[in-house]
Amino acid sequence: MARRRFTVRDIAEILEHWRAGRSIRSIAHSLGVSRPTVRKYVYEAEARGFHPGNPAPPQGWKAFLKDVAPKPPQPLGQSEVFNLILPLHEEIKNSLVTTRPATVWQRLRDDKRISVSLPSFYRYLHCYLPEVFGRPRVTIRRDDPPPGEEAQIDFGYLGIWQDPLSGKRRKLWAFALILSFSRHMFVRVVTTMGQQEWLTCHTLAFDFLGGAPRRLVPYNLKTGIIKADLYDPQFNRGYEELAHYYDILIDPARSGKAKDKPRIERMIPYIRDNFWSGRSFSSLDEINKAATEWCLRAAGTREHGTTHQQPLTLFRLMEQQTLKPLPSAPFEIATWYQPIVARDCHIQVNGTLYSIPHQYVGETLKVKEGTRIVECYLGYELVKVPLRGAKGQRVTDWADYPPEISAFFQRTPDWCRNRAALLGDEVKKTVEALLEKHALHHLRQCQGIIHLADKYGSERLNNACGRANSFGDPAYRTVKTILEKGLDKQQVLFEPVRTAGAFLRGPEDLFYRSNELKKENTNG
Repeated sequence: MARRRFTVRDIAEILEHWRAGRSIRSIAHSLGVSRPTVRKYVYEAEARGFHPGNPAPPQGWKAFLKDVAPKPPQPLGQSEVFNLILPLHEEIKNSLVTTRPATVWQRLRDDKRISVSLPSFYRYLHCYLPEVFGRPRVTIRRDDPPPGEEAQIDFGYLGIWQDPLSGKRRKLWAFALILSFSRHMFVRVVTTMGQQEWLTCHTLAFDFLGGAPRRLVPYNLKTGIIKADLYDPQFNRGYEELAHYYDILIDPARSGKAKDKPRIERMIPYIRDNFWSGRSFSSLDEINKAATEWCLRAAGTREHGTTHQQPLTLFRLMEQQTLKPLPSAPFEIATWYQPIVARDCHIQVNGTLYSIPHQYVGETLKVKEGTRIVECYLGYELVKVPLRGAKGQRVTDWADYPPEISAFFQRTPDWCRNRAALLGDEVKKTVEALLEKHALHHLRQCQGIIHLADKYGSERLNNACGRANSFGDPAYRTVKTILEKGLDKQQVLFEPVRTAGAFLRGPEDLFYRSNELKKENTNG
């Protein structure tokens, strides 16, 4: 037979029977305990001045039992672990009044004051602080806000959908907004949970309701809330613009505090079970059309368990007219990014490359991507406003590069003609001759000829081009050879043959070769 464990209530009952004048034998018989047990606590009471027939202590037997009540037995094998915690007993007891046990343990661990595991810490609390550790948590029900005051938002996983058109399986998420007063709801199904979808769902929800609530209570999705904080949350820039545009307050729920948004907390499972489960759809548009109809015909006409009214009826009668009117113009959805200007003077925004002035290389910009334009800011300074490009496109403004680099990449035929005219008439003549034959094919040759002026100067280049033109060979290689051999400094002594590209070595070499041929003929 297992040994009975006495509680404080059992001891207090023994003492009450004894104070009433009953004998130890009768008390033991009535309560089903042994006479030595009854005698033990009776003798303890007598030693502290209590006697039968006397009135009960002013505070009951609480003070007496605190000393004589048996302590919870210490589990076997835990003495060493518990001895590490015992010096902090009172501190832990006081902390548990306002703080969760896991948090108390973590703080002591962080301060390197204890080194025990969390399960060992829990076992200690069960043994030595059951009255504090096992205290039930008190929940205070929040009253419903006034009509039009608040809407709660959640964004959760819906399920897997196989697209009939592509045959691919896609994950779907449900955006849900519920009015806290009427419980009328809006649902939108999306394939991603990005900023664009987050803001779009808000605007569609306000259009569906015909107005906007004064306060939004979303959960801490990163696309909307950058940093969750009870007193100073940081919002995404696009979400701030939406709140400012509709003149509404964003009051996000605390992380891990589902009771901050109790009206929406159970809606995602409800949507999943009541709307999504067991149904098939041919497209995403069909899913969202069905979701809108479901909000009106199913979720809107059910009798709510708390209000005991139909959400749609309550919404139309008492809440719809209290919502804030919508602006006349639709909200332009913009997505914000923080790209770094790369060394090639470009930033990447949503898969598109945009050029930025070269002096901002290495800077982190704040970029607002709208439907038509892309606004680039450095702090409050507007840096660039290019037109929005398609994904994968490279939108480059050559003026953003340094002048020398821009000129290099922009050396078009017109640029070559203009540049050649500045270097000299013969250079212009050479370039014109090349471009006249095949502009695109000879464009690089023209660029190369113009580039020779950086090394040899415009005067020598003009003379070399004149020599090449006189021989009927206006080509890059010809001009370069003349400059390398210094032939541009020599005077042409005869009228060259127009087809003689081989006479580039000069008339002296020509005359030398003629004399050699005469000697060979004479000897032969």
